[in-house]
Amino acid sequence: MPAKTHLIPSPWFVYILECENDRLYTGITTDLARRYREHASGKGAAFTRMNKPRRLLAFTPCADRSEASRLEAQIKRLSASSKRSLATSWAGTDALRPS
Repeated sequence: MPAKTHLIPSPWFVYILECENDRLYTGITTDLARRYREHASGKGAAFTRMNKPRRLLAFTPCADRSEASRLEAQIKRLSASSKRSLATSWAGTDALRPS
């Protein structure tokens, strides 16, 4: 019988991208670097295909997908200036560019 593997769940993140036209995009993922590459290569969301990402403005970890989805929905209802203020409050994450 094969050994049981105990998988550690991947953390979920809510992230905010700043696009080249200064518009903001909010999303969720378990892998920030991979998801940024997808957006940058045009394989991400329709929004980022039309609004090329400039940088990962900020992100914050969440306990699970449910929490990340709820937070994402709340953020998407904010104004752009409120999103930028929120991003600033997520200390230490400004201007990150995953490889």
